[in-house]
Amino acid sequence: RFAEINYGPWDRLANNAPFIEGVGPKPAGANFYPADMTKEEFEAAAAEDPTLRSLYTVVVRGDDGGLRAVPYHEAYAAPMQRAAEKLRAAAALAEEPGLKRYLELRAEALLTSDYQPSDLAWMDMKDNTLDVVIGPIETYEDQLFGYKAAAETFILVKDREWSERLARYAELLPMLQEGLPVPPEYKQETPGTDSDLNAYDAIYYAGDANAGSKTIAINLPNDEEVQLQKGTRRLQLKNSMRAKFDKILLPIADVLIAEDQREHITFDAFFGNTMFHEVAHGLGIKNTLDGRGTVREALREHASALEEGKADILGLYMVTKLKEAGELDADLMDHYVTFLAGIFRSVRFGASSAHGRANMIRFNFFKEMGAFERDAATGTYRVHFDKMTEAMNALSEKILRFQGDGDYEGVAAFVAKYAQVEPELQ
Repeated sequence: RFAEINYGPWDRLANNAPFIEGVGPKPAGANFYPADMTKEEFEAAAAEDPTLRSLYTVVVRGDDGGLRAVPYHEAYAAPMQRAAEKLRAAAALAEEPGLKRYLELRAEALLTSDYQPSDLAWMDMKDNTLDVVIGPIETYEDQLFGYKAAAETFILVKDREWSERLARYAELLPMLQEGLPVPPEYKQETPGTDSDLNAYDAIYYAGDANAGSKTIAINLPNDEEVQLQKGTRRLQLKNSMRAKFDKILLPIADVLIAEDQREHITFDAFFGNTMFHEVAHGLGIKNTLDGRGTVREALREHASALEEGKADILGLYMVTKLKEAGELDADLMDHYVTFLAGIFRSVRFGASSAHGRANMIRFNFFKEMGAFERDAATGTYRVHFDKMTEAMNALSEKILRFQGDGDYEGVAAFVAKYAQVEPELQ
């Protein structure tokens, strides 16, 4: 049963430590690449055949011993065909035209590995109550290069009352982009104005979404061209979020947060911090300033961790700026203390995942800047409001510059320094 939860014999909340005797370390490239392939071999081959870097190909050895890209719809033809048939059956029953069109195009995408038309259709879908997120989407599982997407599914039901409350923030994206704490060249891209923000109840998780810890918010599509054209959709999974707040975050806060600051741990702040994390994915910069390509391509295996770190810190930055602008009725101390408690909740993921590394970067950077301190006598932590604000601005600028510069070496050194689980957290 534990192997089913982890989708394999490695414990995802313990840095992928094997829990079955005789099982070795988890391959960094999962099963996307040949086990005997070196990074240097891949880079040389990819220079000749760019499809090796595609999100939707698995890399195998050809008869000549060289590397060859096989599209997912060919490598996994039988399950892709079954999934496509189910989506077409669902489309036949769908009453909302946008949902019907999306399901039909997504079925086609599973059979062709061309996901952009269905991503665009998904962004055009506005009036649906039911939502289905399916396909190879996130690249966290590929810790060798961060190129390959793993398959997942969510089935969600929209909470229309909460969604109406959130709609206002999607309209503020251009203003938030302009206010980012970096020079103009790092924020010259304009976020798509068709972005939307909605609350849902999750009723089903599968595949990559269901492996180990469960996602409480989603920001899609990941396709940079679709993001610039249409924006992104931020899906807040309200029932999953409430369960994690009640069952995980509050008990942790009762142990690790200074007693007189525990009153600042609120669900509204937790919901807001998570919501603006997802909003922040749509902000910043998607393509490097030197025109070499996307940030994801430039930063390779570090791209996901840095992107999650950006979303974490810019989310808090936006809460602060919206409060100052009178657009958000919030107690910033609630958000800051709940943010720190959220780090302790998320640090349980370890440093093996992109989210885990982002958590550790934030914790160690904030600690270095004095944003919080630990009372050795009680083992509890206290937030310092002014220093928290300073650390937030400093980390926001550093990450956005790394992304815009496509600074692979700089990011690698930054991650090596800050993405470590210190003894006090073990």
